[in-house]
Amino acid sequence: MEKSQRLTQYSKGSGCGCKIQPAVLGNLLSGMRENGKVYPEILVGNDHNDDASVYDLGNGMCLLQTVDFFTPMVDDPEVFGMASAANALSDIYAMGGRPIMANAVLGWPVDEIDIEIAKQVLQGGLSCCDGLSVPLVGGHSIDSRDPIYGLSVTGLVEKTKLRTNAMAKAGDCIAITKPLGIGMLSAAHKRGLSDESQNKALFEILTQVNTIGASLADISGVHAMTDVTGFGLLGHLMEILKASELSAKIEGNAIPKISEAESLAAQFILPDNAMRNWNAYESMVDNQHMESFPWLVDPQTNGGLLFTFAEESKVEIDNLFSEIGLRYWTIGNTNRWDDSKEKRLHVI
Repeated sequence: MEKSQRLTQYSKGSGCGCKIQPAVLGNLLSGMRENGKVYPEILVGNDHNDDASVYDLGNGMCLLQTVDFFTPMVDDPEVFGMASAANALSDIYAMGGRPIMANAVLGWPVDEIDIEIAKQVLQGGLSCCDGLSVPLVGGHSIDSRDPIYGLSVTGLVEKTKLRTNAMAKAGDCIAITKPLGIGMLSAAHKRGLSDESQNKALFEILTQVNTIGASLADISGVHAMTDVTGFGLLGHLMEILKASELSAKIEGNAIPKISEAESLAAQFILPDNAMRNWNAYESMVDNQHMESFPWLVDPQTNGGLLFTFAEESKVEIDNLFSEIGLRYWTIGNTNRWDDSKEKRLHVI
C-alpha cells in the first residue's frame, strides 16, 4: 500500500479510541429517558452503558442488539475489517449470548481512497462472520470523510443466562481474558513507531472474538460481564462498579500486559485519548501503583472480557479455559460500597 493510502492516516482517532469521551457521552445521554415512554419488554437499555440492548421475547429467550463501528486502527484493510467485525460480535458474547446475523456499516472517502481497498475491508468483516457461522446479510454505506467500518449484530440469549455489567456481587473475583496494550500498539502503528513483532501481536489480538462469553454464562457463579474497549480497563471496570453499586481493589502487578507493548508503556506512547479516560474517572480512583497507570487508561479495541465470579466457581472456570485452550487473569475483588465519599476503585 502506498504511503498516501495508509488507512490510519485518514482519521483523527483509531479503533475504539475514537469513541466520544466518557464525560461528553454521559452529558449527551443524560435525561434522554426522563418522563419518556416505558417499554416493559426492554430489559437492558442505555441505563448502564452495557454492551447490547436486550428485548424480552416472553418465551424464556431474549433478543440482543448492538451496533459498533469505528475508524482504522491498522493500515491492513482486511485486518481492519476483521477487527471491526470481531469487536461488534464480541458485544453479543459479552452479554452471554450468541450472534445470529449481522449487517455491515461502511463509510468511505471514495474520492480519496481506492474503492478496491474498501472491498478488502468488507472481505475481512465477512471472513470473521463466516468463521463463526454468522450470516452477514446486508448493510448500509455512505461517502464519508473518514473510513469507517463496523457491524450491527443481532443475537439471542436464554433469559437465565443473560449477563450484564450490573450483576456483580460483593466479594466477587475480578478477571480479564486478554492482556492489555492494544491501544499502545495501535498508536505506535499509526505513528510509524512499531516493529514487525509489535504489528504481529497487534493483528493477532485484534481479530480474536470473545466467543467464550457464551460459555462463561453457562456457569451460574459468573455474575457480571462486559468487554474492555475504548474506555480502557479503568472505565469499563468503573461501569461494572457503578452499575452494581460496589467498590473494588485490584493489584497493579496482576494486570496482564501484552509483552510487545511494555516498551511503549515505558516511553508513554499512548493513544491521544488515553488521558481522557483518566480525567473521566480520576475522582473515583485511589491509584497507589503508578506503574499500572498506562495499562489502566489504555483504550482497547476488541479487548478481552472483564467478568466477576464467585470464588467457589473458580475450578469450573479453570476447567472451561483449559478445555478451550485459553487463559484468564484474576486481578482483584469487589467490595461493598456504603459511603458515597469513598473511592470506587483502589489500585495497590
